[in-house]
Amino acid sequence: MKAVFLTLISLLFTNAVALASSAAHETISAAHGPLTGTIGGYVSIALFVLAYVFVVLEEKLHLRKSKPVMLAAGLIWVLVAITLAQLGDHHTAHEAIKANMLEYAELFLFLLCAMTYINSMDERNVFQALRSWLVSRGFSLRIIFWLTGLLAFFISPIADNLTTALLMGAVAMAVGGKNTKFISLACINIVVAANAGGAFSPFGDITTLMVWQKGKIDFAEFFVLFIPSLVNWLVPAIVMNFAIGKDKPEPLSENVKMKLGAKRIVFLFLMTIVTAVMFHNYLSLPPAAGMMLGLGYLGVIAYYIKRNEERSQDYDRILGAGSEQFAMPTNGMTELSKQHLDMMRNVSRAEWDTLLFFYGIILCVGGLTVFGYLAATSNLMYHGLGATPANVLVGIMSALVDNIPVMFAVLTMDPSMSHGQWLLVTLTAGVGGSLLSIGSAAGVALMGTARGTYTFASHLKWTPVIALGYAASIFCHFLVNSSHF
Repeated sequence: MKAVFLTLISLLFTNAVALASSAAHETISAAHGPLTGTIGGYVSIALFVLAYVFVVLEEKLHLRKSKPVMLAAGLIWVLVAITLAQLGDHHTAHEAIKANMLEYAELFLFLLCAMTYINSMDERNVFQALRSWLVSRGFSLRIIFWLTGLLAFFISPIADNLTTALLMGAVAMAVGGKNTKFISLACINIVVAANAGGAFSPFGDITTLMVWQKGKIDFAEFFVLFIPSLVNWLVPAIVMNFAIGKDKPEPLSENVKMKLGAKRIVFLFLMTIVTAVMFHNYLSLPPAAGMMLGLGYLGVIAYYIKRNEERSQDYDRILGAGSEQFAMPTNGMTELSKQHLDMMRNVSRAEWDTLLFFYGIILCVGGLTVFGYLAATSNLMYHGLGATPANVLVGIMSALVDNIPVMFAVLTMDPSMSHGQWLLVTLTAGVGGSLLSIGSAAGVALMGTARGTYTFASHLKWTPVIALGYAASIFCHFLVNSSHF
């Protein structure tokens, strides 16, 4: 089955090349003539397709997804520079790659701050305490199915769909035990809910963040997608609900408490989001600058927590018996000191593979833009098919490829369309990845943690129902947000 989708991806890009060549007059560098028909252009397309094949096969090859796209990005820009230099242009490539790297720098700093906060909350047992509360309540499987889905839907707009899916997936597996059917259904429900929840918030998904940072949709306007996103989750959830029995598993005795300062960090994360919004809306500064100020908030509170933990542990040691417990290890660091909140350690725990993957994708797509392929594809999709079919197709493509490069390509194309259509493509790119388990980071992550239970095939079985929710959410968007068109 995976081979079929790889073939589809290859055909998709091959057709794009052929159609782009026929629309060469749309290239961004008209002064140089049709760059889409150059050898460098064809090799660049081939490199990008090959790199993405390796990305799709990441789980099988155990090759991190960042490596092939970074390699492809570097080679594509070599081809861009050589092609333009042959035409006597030694300036355009330099300016173009600087613009792409600036765009990446903003996204990188924004995500680095968000990931550090998530890691800090994880270290303070915020997520573990929530999981502990859920698994110790003795709810029925059906109630757990709905609770994990509901929480995934409302947590992902604040955190991200990957972290949310892993957290709720752990709950489903802990409660489900040996009931593989329930775990599989719960994981599908969590993936759909996490992706749907992320679609109506600038912070819920990378694609919504990119749309917001580009200024296509204002912060508050994302929330008009709440009802369509909710419909996208509820339609398949209601159908899958009938496939779950009324069994009530044995309650698990777990009691995990949050560490010192956990609630303060959650509050500061919310304040950091508010700061980023204020920077963007009222100061006309990049949201990433506001997020970095928020990282400063975390640095201050981390120091405060560390000092208080040291005092608390020193006091406990005075009360404890036996000074031999506190001998210094050879590395000069006490075991207790390793338990302190360390912001820099949480920075180092960021998803660096993901951050470098974004670098590769942004520069790959940027290089293809210089060759003119994005302008040609925009002409094909948005002028040939029309905005609505094109935006629906974007969601389907995001299930096959990945919503990040697809959305970045759309933003780079910058087609002329109504505000309602920009909201539509934000919705479809966000929820379209739920159609397949490989279509989103949430699905790929859960396939790893629930290996053998939640699989590509088990998800594919419910794809028609998920597609029904996808169609219903689009219809709902046109119904409730008609004033935006």
